[in-house]
Amino acid sequence: MSWRAWLLLAIFLLPFWMLIWWYFTPTRKLTIAIVDKTVVQYPGQEHISLHWVLNQEKFTKNNTSLYDPDTDYFGFFPMDNEKYRLKGLEQFDSIQLIRLAQEAEATYITDAYGVFKNEWYKKGRVYDRSGLIYGGMSKQDILFLQAMRERKRLIIAEFNAIGSPTEPAIRHEFENMFGLQWTGWIGRYFESFDTAVNKELPAWLIKGYMKNNGNYWPFSKGGIAFINSGNDNIVILEENTHLQRPLPHIYSTPEAKSYYGIPDSIKYSFWFDIITTDTQTNQILANFKIQTNELGKKILAVHGIPESFPAITAHTNQNDYRFYYFSADFCDNPVSLTSSYLKGISFFKWMMYTEREPFERKSFFWKLYRPLLTRILNDEYERSKKQ
Repeated sequence: MSWRAWLLLAIFLLPFWMLIWWYFTPTRKLTIAIVDKTVVQYPGQEHISLHWVLNQEKFTKNNTSLYDPDTDYFGFFPMDNEKYRLKGLEQFDSIQLIRLAQEAEATYITDAYGVFKNEWYKKGRVYDRSGLIYGGMSKQDILFLQAMRERKRLIIAEFNAIGSPTEPAIRHEFENMFGLQWTGWIGRYFESFDTAVNKELPAWLIKGYMKNNGNYWPFSKGGIAFINSGNDNIVILEENTHLQRPLPHIYSTPEAKSYYGIPDSIKYSFWFDIITTDTQTNQILANFKIQTNELGKKILAVHGIPESFPAITAHTNQNDYRFYYFSADFCDNPVSLTSSYLKGISFFKWMMYTEREPFERKSFFWKLYRPLLTRILNDEYERSKKQ
């Protein structure tokens, strides 16, 4: 057989050898309490990226079992025929919460937004606003986080953990506990604001803007929508008209790039929130930047929206609790759990996405989320072994 035939055979068998390599990689126990209140179907999109990393790195929930994305979380559990089961921390009393904090080495709140009637009962448009079935951070969540903080555990949270529909009093407790503050603004890039083209534009977004702007919707290109949950104010910046670059970008600090293996900059095309942080308590590892022209800059200034704000905030004192806040839907990416069974798959990440497509989010997973979370969890595992 020629060398070309051998090469083709080696390439053909490569996934098999990667699977074997993964299978014989030792497991590592790292108990993580995962909270996701926004699962309307399996697998839970809002925590699938976390479970990908857990599976790839062979982290287990106990001495033998890998994490199952369909069962190993606290929150909303969909069932057949529009039925559901709730297994959130709201069902725990104070003694049970303390016991969970003693057993868990880390917690990750991937999404607390919740489930609403229109998306669950399939009445009306999914993107319209409707009554809440379950969601928002609760008093029990706060008590659990406080217990984890007191025990110097790893705590990770991201958008939407404290935004609407979380009650302001609960949100303020979280903010005071971790030294950050939500401004009330959230945002997202939309590939098109043309209502005839983009059927995924939320009806409440269009109605809200028109209500405050003379029943007028002048937008047709892509751009960024900013929404203030406090007063329902909506600000739209369009590409070319207001933006030099249509997509928000995340820029990492040199220290974060070196330690976590994340890129200098990367585009981001999904939901984010705008926060501020106490830099005496936390450090900013990466910032969002909205690149506007002069007109866009003026519009943001009028509404008090910053052009740059934290994307990754961290409190990493090794003698204290460890805390990370991701100011966007970091864990919600269109990835398949299947690829996590292939050890070394990250060497082929360039095959997993087409970065030229502005709306794709796979490059964000492979280039930023995966290395960032892998380093955080590996650090925590090494730390737990020393205790």
